Amino acid sequence: MVKQWLTGLAFAGAALMAAVPALAADASAPDKLVKEMSTEVLDAAKADKSIQSGDPRRILSIVDQKILPHVNFQRMTASAVGRYWRQATPEQQKRLQEEFKTLLVRTYAGALTQVRDQTVELRPMRSKADDTEVVVRTEIRGKGDPVQLDYRLEKAGDEWRIYDVNVLGVWLVENYRNSFAQEISANGIDGLIAKLAERNKSAGAAASAKG
Repeated sequence: MVKQWLTGLAFAGAALMAAVPALAADASAPDKLVKEMSTEVLDAAKADKSIQSGDPRRILSIVDQKILPHVNFQRMTASAVGRYWRQATPEQQKRLQEEFKTLLVRTYAGALTQVRDQTVELRPMRSKADDTEVVVRTEIRGKGDPVQLDYRLEKAGDEWRIYDVNVLGVWLVENYRNSFAQEISANGIDGLIAKLAERNKSAGAAASAKG
């Protein structure tokens, strides 16, 4: 649960990319971008009672409008599927990306309901001015010990896009890659697509019932 909550917070933080154009234009400062967007999304969650009450439509609306354009789900999905990605047809790749995106959104959107007194602090960043891929390391601070939450970002044109998140020492893509490989080995690529679709359908039904 802790990993799900924190990873959700990481993706929720990406929502602020669309809301802070001045920072988004500053492609040389991915750490400042992460700091600003994380702080603002925490503040937004604290102030929105509908999010705190777990309103699925409100949460999913924010995620859909703000996060998706600023996370490289194609790269994230390809990395999670691993060597099998090249074996997939274009249609299978499209379905995998759609279902994986939906899985992440539904699984981690509820993280926003848990925001109370948390703050985010940047850790020292090691990168060069001409780097096109960086790791931004942060700590989430609240009650208890600080928790590690790191981001991998790539430079796409003049913007930085998130393509992986590290929660408590575990990278999201690597974590899914193991389970995806097992499913594909047993039931093929179509089997993985069906498995993801089934999970998303169940999660969607549960969210509709709650809403």
